[in-house]
Amino acid sequence: MRRTTLSTFAVSCLAAAIATGAWAGAVRPAAAGDDLVPTGKGWGERPAPGTDNASATGQARAARPTKSGNGIGYHGGPVLNGATTNVYYIWYGNWSGNSAVAILSDLGYNIGGSPYFNINTTYYDGSNNYVKNSVTLNGSTTVAYPQGTSLSDAQIQAVVSTAISSKVLPRDPNAVYFVLTSSDVTASSGFCTQYCGWHTHGTIGGTDIKYSFVGNPDRCPSACAAQTTGPNGNAGADGMASIIAHELEEAVTDPDLNAWYDNRGYENADKCAWTFGTESTASNGSKYNVTLGSRNYLIQQNWVNASGGYCAMK
Repeated sequence: MRRTTLSTFAVSCLAAAIATGAWAGAVRPAAAGDDLVPTGKGWGERPAPGTDNASATGQARAARPTKSGNGIGYHGGPVLNGATTNVYYIWYGNWSGNSAVAILSDLGYNIGGSPYFNINTTYYDGSNNYVKNSVTLNGSTTVAYPQGTSLSDAQIQAVVSTAISSKVLPRDPNAVYFVLTSSDVTASSGFCTQYCGWHTHGTIGGTDIKYSFVGNPDRCPSACAAQTTGPNGNAGADGMASIIAHELEEAVTDPDLNAWYDNRGYENADKCAWTFGTESTASNGSKYNVTLGSRNYLIQQNWVNASGGYCAMK
């Protein structure tokens, strides 16, 4: 996911990429009618000849949608449609005394069953098994800096793999594992410049595991935070809440990057990235658009796969 900070193309390649984006997965320009495949980072890429199935690099077989009509098409892959989608947090770095732990844990405990997450029940697989409006924050762990403070995509997968192989977290095929980094940690493939977060999948211990990287917007608030003051008084955590929501809804509807996306390679949340709908004002002057449990959050809208398709909060 990537955030738009410029409204026109600039001369440098970086500015040009930023100008077209919506950051918790970037959005890069694509010609109308292109059959691009998602990368999990928010932009579509043309598949490499002879490859099949999606990966974090976006090399996939471009299948024509088998079901479409709401501005997004189904391409035959699975969705997460168990009785609940389990979520696991891996707190990477230094989170000592940071209220983010409580703020984002509350998000994980309360997003399932909400009108907001219910949008994902408009998505289904080839056997008409629909995503359920249920999310369970099923576990978490904190690690210091086993991979350093600049993480490659492979190192992020290694963080997830270690948590599973050491049995700190279970090996769960119906889950999304979130690597949440403190503000002194970056991701070398483009955090703050190409994306704020992303999701993908990989084989870990013989199981197809879905996981996500979510960086801390305190590292680059102008790139990855919608506002400098959050409704929970922690701008970094409040920014991460929006990115987590975005990546979670993409991970349940397009877990292997071969299910639901449009002809530009945009997944459901990409189509509504950094749009918020109707906003209210919190007591500290910040904006919010949803209340989950006892907390207010400003989180991005999601794409409703019905009635022609549209962005909404419920």
